[in-house]
Amino acid sequence: MALKVALLGCGVVGSQVIRLIHEQADDLAARIGAPLEIAGVAVRRLGRRRDTDVDPALLTTDAEALVTRDDVDIVVEVIGGIEPARSLILAAMNSGKSVVTANKALLAEDGATIHAAARANNADLYFEAAVAGAIPLIRPLRESLAGDHVHQVLGIVNGTTNYILDKMDSSGASFSDALEEAQALGYAEADPTADVEGFDAAAKAAILAGIAFHSRVTAADVHREGITEITATDVASAKAMGYVIKLLAICSRSEDGRSFGVRVHPAMIPRTHPLAGVREAYNAVFVEARSAGQLMFYGAGAGGAPTASAVLGDIVAVGRNLLAGTRGPEESTYADLSVHPMGETVTRYHVSLDVADKPGVLARVADMFAKQDVSIQTVRQEGHGDDAQLVLVTHRATDAALSATIEGLREMDIVRDVVSVMRVEGEDAS
Repeated sequence: MALKVALLGCGVVGSQVIRLIHEQADDLAARIGAPLEIAGVAVRRLGRRRDTDVDPALLTTDAEALVTRDDVDIVVEVIGGIEPARSLILAAMNSGKSVVTANKALLAEDGATIHAAARANNADLYFEAAVAGAIPLIRPLRESLAGDHVHQVLGIVNGTTNYILDKMDSSGASFSDALEEAQALGYAEADPTADVEGFDAAAKAAILAGIAFHSRVTAADVHREGITEITATDVASAKAMGYVIKLLAICSRSEDGRSFGVRVHPAMIPRTHPLAGVREAYNAVFVEARSAGQLMFYGAGAGGAPTASAVLGDIVAVGRNLLAGTRGPEESTYADLSVHPMGETVTRYHVSLDVADKPGVLARVADMFAKQDVSIQTVRQEGHGDDAQLVLVTHRATDAALSATIEGLREMDIVRDVVSVMRVEGEDAS
């Protein structure tokens, strides 16, 4: 007997899921133990042109009726957003259906409700495609590393921003020019806010942190900064020092193990770091665990076919569970660790200042750092007329101490402008 799949959405990802189910029908049936059959596809508009051939008889605008049909076994949600996705997933689970979703925004905002519904209805919830597209990451974290102690998850999880920053690094382009090129190639939306302001990466970081640290995390817990303020000068300065700028999602456990931080922001990383070589729209995630050591996951982080690959993998897993009468892993939040504030985060910083070019300036600037117990590692100074540029790299300090230092510098008469402040990450990785 076939396992029947109801699909919510027939856009870039949904159309590719349909194509793969049809093209790989025999292989999928052999891997699952039963054939897959598409029971229906919920869409907004019936007459719209689709990216793949789909039987018009399968299309419906009544999504709730589709997901609650008695003959449906698995519901696949690829419409995105909070509503109606949340209501439809809950309706499906309350009808006893297992769910495969790619919805990072929903899981990051209200994952607790979705996981609770899965548990209450003895239903599976799989979401590999919600983070990093085709890269197998969720399952290794929640299954393969379930017996280990994860210290840190550090990654590039947004292809749009990585493409923009890579072009700025390789060609010297401005942010606006690199964004325009990304949009022309289809790597960035007409409204790129979710990507360039870090919202997309923050949702993914919340999901990763929750799994890695066995605690409940929402997008609101994530400190978020985008890349819109990154200039060609910042990129060139990083390059001159042997660094590259990346938008990073960083989930780090505290040294005492009682809390963790979750943050998304641009940072300089050494060009020797494994993440530094991640080019164009690719994603990569670097995981450090007590016993496994350092692991890196790399691949296509977005796109119809890559994301559909992850969805299909989840469908196979859910199908096998249904036939065996079992369920996949539930949400693990037993640790219930707290999320420490950004001010307690410890890292290094790159600070660029425009200052008056006269004797004693460096000493006064250094004194301001010292007052906040921020130690300076290196200083570079270049004079131009009456002004000079100071570029300082600090030793490790708390974010709160660095913020207080910058506030003090802005009030100094010798400091014409705080040109840029950027965190420096990845120094301990080889």
